[in-house]
Amino acid sequence: MDTRPAAPDRPGSGPGPVVAERLIHRAREARMAGERTAAAPRAEIDASWDRVMASGIDPGQSPESSLLEMDEIEHRRTSTAIGEVMPLLREGLARSADAARQIMVVTDPEGRVLWRQGHAAVMRRAKDICLEEGAAWAESATGTNAIGTALAARTPVQVHSAEHFIRALHGWTCAAAPVRDPRDGRLMGIVDISGPASTFHPATLALVGSVAALAESELRGRHLVAIERLRSVGAPLLCKLGGRALVVDTHGWLAAVSGMPPVDRLPLPKSLAPGPVWLAPLGMCRVEPLPGGWLVQVTDGGHDGPPRRVVLDLSRERDLAVHVAGPVGSWKHRLSPRHAELLYALALHREGRTAAELALDVFGDASRTVTVRAEISRIRRHLAQVLAHRPYRFREEVEVEVVHPEVPADLLPRSTAPVVLRARVPVGTLRAGAGFGPGP
Repeated sequence: MDTRPAAPDRPGSGPGPVVAERLIHRAREARMAGERTAAAPRAEIDASWDRVMASGIDPGQSPESSLLEMDEIEHRRTSTAIGEVMPLLREGLARSADAARQIMVVTDPEGRVLWRQGHAAVMRRAKDICLEEGAAWAESATGTNAIGTALAARTPVQVHSAEHFIRALHGWTCAAAPVRDPRDGRLMGIVDISGPASTFHPATLALVGSVAALAESELRGRHLVAIERLRSVGAPLLCKLGGRALVVDTHGWLAAVSGMPPVDRLPLPKSLAPGPVWLAPLGMCRVEPLPGGWLVQVTDGGHDGPPRRVVLDLSRERDLAVHVAGPVGSWKHRLSPRHAELLYALALHREGRTAAELALDVFGDASRTVTVRAEISRIRRHLAQVLAHRPYRFREEVEVEVVHPEVPADLLPRSTAPVVLRARVPVGTLRAGAGFGPGP
């Protein structure tokens, strides 16, 4: 049931605010005792309580945390693109928060508070719960709260009164939404409105989500302007060059192309430097810096010098990645849990797998071949030079290594794929095709 405060009790209506809060208190105390009640919390709160209880946080603890030093706060403020849209966030949220006796809070991707603004009296009161610049508000530090839960779930969420895991926060209400960088999809931070529980309003979450989306739209517009500016510089250069060449921004987004089909985005190594480099899916290239981007020329031989080694790193659930090493450099590509499962299955079966076999490996259902083919197609956009098909497999000339977590049970812990379930045994690090062995 939805236990958020409702309108006052009246015939035919849901529970009023007092009754609703009693229900959520009852559900919370039962959960603390390892029991369940008919009055269950909302699904997102229920999932958060499970995560927080598993982490061992004490519901009676203080929300205090060690604050970042001011120079570190300033460094983080200038290092995140969310700072570029702070004027918009202030205009869209801070004024509304002030009028509603609340405050606006903006954090980095770790849940550290970088900015806050709003009602002066609530700002002072927020210090009592350590809701101030430099404080940690991830679930792992402060339990269930809108900032930390939005950070964990990557979705907008509202947390009211006893829905907070720590009792010291029961006098507060908060609504938060993630803000992502439209250039690469990465989380830039969380925007939140918090205030005394008496200031709760059901429309607050919609307001926060809308302003977060508006901030992302603003960044997307700025990115398009930057691409056009780069195109005006790069297109004339390409007209003078022969062969295959591209102009891309620092995130790999295409501004201009010559001599080859256009691509939306070119995967770039994290630390790209001028000179020769092997790039998927182009092969050997020479890159030169441009204002706001790179000139990429495909060298004669194009796909010569293929990658020699692939490391599938599954050691950390939040940083699943594949590292590809070529003759003149290497790059890293982050993986979704599903893509990690598929590549893990291919690493275990160097001889190759059909779509039906991969469907059994990942879904336990050989009929789900359409889904497998679609996901493999997405993977090949980044790893075409190391993956072959008919059957799907890593190319024979590529050395493949899989890095497992230290605790075998932590291998893709949320996965239910049969290939993963069978592998959760003490194996250390697997060197594909060479049996089990020690970690690198």
